[in-house]
Amino acid sequence: MKDILEVIAELLEQKKYMAVKDIISGANPADIAGFFEERFGDDFEEQREFLILFRLMPKDLAAEVFSFMNPDMQKHLISAFSDAELREMLANTFIDDTVDLIEEMPANVVSRILRNSSTGARKAINAILRYPKDSAGSIMTIEYVSLHQDMTVGESFAKIRRVGVNKETIYTCYVTENRKLVGIVTVKDLFLAEEDDRIGDIMETNIISVDTMEDKEVVANMFRKYDFLAIPVTDKDGRLVGIVTFDDAMDVIQEENTEDVTKMAAIAPNEDTYFRTGVLKHARSRIGWLLVLMISATITGMITTKYETAFDALPVLVSFMPMIMGVGGNSGSQSSTLVIRGLALGEIHFSDFFRVVFKEFRIAIIVSTILALVNGIRIYLMYDHDIQLAVTISLSIVCTVIISKLIGAMLPMLAKRCRLDPALMASPLISTIVDSCSIFIYFNIAMVIFGLR
Repeated sequence: MKDILEVIAELLEQKKYMAVKDIISGANPADIAGFFEERFGDDFEEQREFLILFRLMPKDLAAEVFSFMNPDMQKHLISAFSDAELREMLANTFIDDTVDLIEEMPANVVSRILRNSSTGARKAINAILRYPKDSAGSIMTIEYVSLHQDMTVGESFAKIRRVGVNKETIYTCYVTENRKLVGIVTVKDLFLAEEDDRIGDIMETNIISVDTMEDKEVVANMFRKYDFLAIPVTDKDGRLVGIVTFDDAMDVIQEENTEDVTKMAAIAPNEDTYFRTGVLKHARSRIGWLLVLMISATITGMITTKYETAFDALPVLVSFMPMIMGVGGNSGSQSSTLVIRGLALGEIHFSDFFRVVFKEFRIAIIVSTILALVNGIRIYLMYDHDIQLAVTISLSIVCTVIISKLIGAMLPMLAKRCRLDPALMASPLISTIVDSCSIFIYFNIAMVIFGLR
């Protein structure tokens, strides 16, 4: 595919647009959109060439490419389209893609999109936009194939041929009775059946569906669990109102993973890409947590100040503080990361609280013992066989690792129980809490072993 795109670029340089049209018609829509973004960037300096190239494509291909473009490119194209071109584009675009487009556009562009949409499409778009942003209803599409249980296989194929071109998927068809979902039949089932077999006799009645208000992350995880290509969406009365397709579920998973990663790095979630987000917006998304963590870190400073007498008596203790705090922070981060991931995948629930804590405790015992032995031997050999110092550091490491791993395991589960995002309890926050605990443990052990007051 890369070679084809390079050929297209060369032909564009030579202004051979008809040759470009012949090549681009057989290219993948996602690759074409990527080529546009790579060639024209966000500035659209060669706007005329961009519009010419887009208009060279067949209408159905152009609509697919349009759905893969970033919002800036989409906005530019819409502003360049005539009303007739925009109507034709929207007529070839699936409803759920149009809804995604509307959510990214400013108000003046949205009003133009709705004005040039058909009456039926506008009604469907408004219906989807009324659902909460994080619900199954907000990501569903109404473009599916519905059948009746009294239809024959032959009649079903005839309907699929007639309406399938305008549907997002035809591989799974939904059997309804007075709009209520009563069964599911796949194209494979239809192919393997006889022409005169009734749909009601071959359909699957053990249906897995979701409610319109179900959380979209839960819906996306169902695709992983059941290996579905699409999941039907029903209202509270069991009426089929739409389906969620696999590609939309993947978008949700990517969005949720991005949100978790940003929260775990103590950054407020941001829906825009890195380069589309301004410097001030980046700063705003980061400064809040940095202030909280900076202020909370003063606790560590207060604890350190309390043990000034230990510093005066044994200055060497100061040199081991970074190691103790680092081991604690890293240990807690390991546990919190695994627990957060387990909670996100549904592998861990709050009912597993004590199982997880006990398991992390056993892991901490093994890990801390190895770390303590290695450091104890190293310190004993490097610091004139000072057994008191070696024991102090070793015991501090054991206690710190155990406490850190327990904190790292418990906080995400407690956050989940309190209906907070477990990702909030990640590395920065865990490290700040653990640092205070580590210093407190370290100096208390040192004062006991060295007999300091």
